[in-house]
Formats: sequence, structure tokens, C-alpha cells
Amino acid sequence: MLTSKERAELRSQANTLETTLIVGKGGVTEAVIAEADNQLTARELVKGKVLEGAMMTPREVCDVICAETGADGVSVIGTKFVLYRFSPKLQEQRNETGRAKKKPISVAKANPVRKGAQARRQAAKKVREQRNEYFRQQAIDKAIERDRERQLRQKQ
Repeated sequence: MLTSKERAELRSQANTLETTLIVGKGGVTEAVIAEADNQLTARELVKGKVLEGAMMTPREVCDVICAETGADGVSVIGTKFVLYRFSPKLQEQRNETGRAKKKPISVAKANPVRKGAQARRQAAKKVREQRNEYFRQQAIDKAIERDRERQLRQKQ
């Protein structure tokens, strides 16, 4: 199952793809499913189109192909749909070429202004804690000194 961020990233990658899978008036046949499976193994991301003569809607076609191939439907817009399925074959090729992992899809971009403010707050907190510890220790030392003086006065 894809998250919304992953789905958005895949949709943006699919914009430049050519339509390589076409479903005609015969609907979703074994040949169409086999071709979709081959393309998903070879590319991971496949763009398809449903012709007007087909008796199924693009959403139905996408759902059927996803169910048969184990892919995830990325988007359905008009007569076109986009499918995605992770391919171990492509992962092996990426491992060989040194691109072992795809770039992770960033969940939230870091805000440098916010990072700076957080760092300043943490530094100020640390200074406050050090100052409080110093005064706490001074108070303890003075209390110990007063006790000693009292004990000395009582003995005299």
C-alpha cells in the first residue's frame, strides 16, 4: 500500500512516461494482464490507456489489473491510469550500478529557520540548567558551612 506522499511522487514521475499499455474493446484479457506483468517487472511504473470502445471504465480496468498482478494503482485520470509495483529485477540492476536504493521520498522538508530557533532554545535551556545547578550547589555549600559553624558554636 502506498502512502499519499509516495503516490504523489509516482504521479509526478508518470507525467513524462509514454502510454505503453492499451486496453481495447476486448477488455482485460490474459494477454493484457501478461503484458502488464512484464512491463511492471521491467519498469516498475506503467502508464496505460483504455480506449473508448472498451466496455469497462478506466477505474475498473486499473482495479482488475492491480488485483491480478499485485500492483498498486497510482492514479486514474480520464482514460489513462498508472500502475506501480516494486521490481526485484530492477533492484538488482540498481545494486550493480551503485544505486542500491531509490531516493527516499521526503515526508517533510526541514525548515532551516525553525531548526535555528530550536537550536537556540536548546542552547538557552542548557545554559539555564547549568546556572541553576551552580546556584543549587552554592546553596548546598552555604548550608553545610552554616551547620559546621553552628556545631562549632555549640561545642564552645
